[in-house]
Amino acid sequence: MLTYFKAFRRTLAVAAVALAAFSLQPGSAQAQSDPTAEPSPGVVGGTRATQGEFPWMVRLSMGCGGALYTQQIVLTAAHCVDGSGPNTSITATAGVVDLQSSQAVKVKSTQVVQAPGYDGSGKDWALIKLAKPVNLPTLKIADNTAYNNGTFTVAGWGAATEGGSQQRYLLKANVPYVDDATCQKAYGSALTPGDEICAGYLAQGGVDTCQGDSGGPMFRKDNAGAWIQVGIVSWGEGCARPGYPGVYSEVSTFAANIRTAAASLGG
Repeated sequence: MLTYFKAFRRTLAVAAVALAAFSLQPGSAQAQSDPTAEPSPGVVGGTRATQGEFPWMVRLSMGCGGALYTQQIVLTAAHCVDGSGPNTSITATAGVVDLQSSQAVKVKSTQVVQAPGYDGSGKDWALIKLAKPVNLPTLKIADNTAYNNGTFTVAGWGAATEGGSQQRYLLKANVPYVDDATCQKAYGSALTPGDEICAGYLAQGGVDTCQGDSGGPMFRKDNAGAWIQVGIVSWGEGCARPGYPGVYSEVSTFAANIRTAAASLGG
């Protein structure tokens, strides 16, 4: 059961990564030649984000999302990276909702820290240090469970439908919290309570993150009205299926580890 469910990570398959250069076009089925065409609704069941709405959002070249933890460090999912150490192979795109915009800021990675002890079950976080700081706002992370409730926002450039292509424009959606006991009824022992938090419309489905959204943030407003990250897109059974909420790495569980790892990167 564990192996079966964990196979539905929300990153891209190798073949999909290779196709990303032309699939980041409007629409959810095939690339289109008209650069002004509207994309299909996405993240699944979402709408297009406006420029500057979530300025800390980052698209990573391996087909994942992320958020600026500092101006030089991206917080993403452990399953998006291949271990820890020097790494100059990742390109982070930031500052735009349209990945084809000439205003996009593109910066190479220099080093990666994957969650210590990550084995595919829980602990799904990683940090990517960039070659230089990006002059954009950052997204603070939750360091306790106070905000692990209510309605969350998710955003990403991933597929707008299960099995669909990646999106050119950043898409957003709202998803409600699903408690651990309810989520375990769907996923059984595949869920790692304490390491993971669930969200989605359990009865009807229809709104969810999907392949290519892995590593992106799940966030909400704190008591001061500022955005705070409570989850990292991790996995799920398909995308937006009734009875199967999205599963996210629970940021508050790992906040101290993330801070320590960021300090070690010096960013």
